[in-house]
Formats: sequence, structure tokens, C-alpha cells
Amino acid sequence: MIDHTGVTVSDLALSKEFYRRALQAIGYCVLAEFPAEVTGGADVAGFGVPPKADFWIASGRPNVPPVHIAFRVANRELVKAFHRAALAAGGRDNGAPGERPHYHEHYFGAFVLDPDGHNIEAVCHDPAT
Repeated sequence: MIDHTGVTVSDLALSKEFYRRALQAIGYCVLAEFPAEVTGGADVAGFGVPPKADFWIASGRPNVPPVHIAFRVANRELVKAFHRAALAAGGRDNGAPGERPHYHEHYFGAFVLDPDGHNIEAVCHDPAT
């Protein structure tokens, strides 16, 4: 089981605001921030559903190639809400909310590129209700 993951971003303040707005739609918020003096390398911000951060962004040279991160959500409406919020926050559309039957029968996802081109997704695996 994966406990936490993250990406490296070129502008921490810009990306922190993007993720704050985009992930708020699925119940995430900024839960922790640490300067490079504490981490030993980079300024970081951690997002999650309280009380624990499970997605981190770190200042530095962005990952090459860009990373794909998928956030599992409880229903299709949250997928749609994430997509709307991420676009409003400045993300670039990389796949509108919809079924992706080539992955599996009930796969419903939406994809947005963050300011550094990381492919960020919200996905629901449950059948439509």
C-alpha cells in the first residue's frame, strides 16, 4: 500500500495555490509546510484529507518526464468537481470527465495538467448510480 507520494514543481507558491484549489473539490487541504532547512533539501507542502498529508509538492526542478498521479474518489460527481476546480485554478484539460472502458468497465476519470505538466487525475471505479 502506498502511504504518500508527490511531485517536484518549479514554482512552489504557484503550484501550492493550484493544488489547494483543485484538490479542495475532493476534500483535500494543505496540512503541512516545511522549509528546506527542515527537510534537508527543498521547501515542501503536504496535502491530504485531515489529519494526514499523502500528497506532497517540493520546490525544485520538475520531474522529467512529468508524473501521473491519480486520486481515487468516492463518486463520479467528485471527478467532475475536481475537473472543474482544477481548470478554474489554471490547469490545462488533459481529458474531460468520462468513462474510460479501455481501462475497465466502470472506470470514470478526468485528467488535468498542472503548471509543470504533471498529469493529475481524479478517478472513480464504481458503476454509475
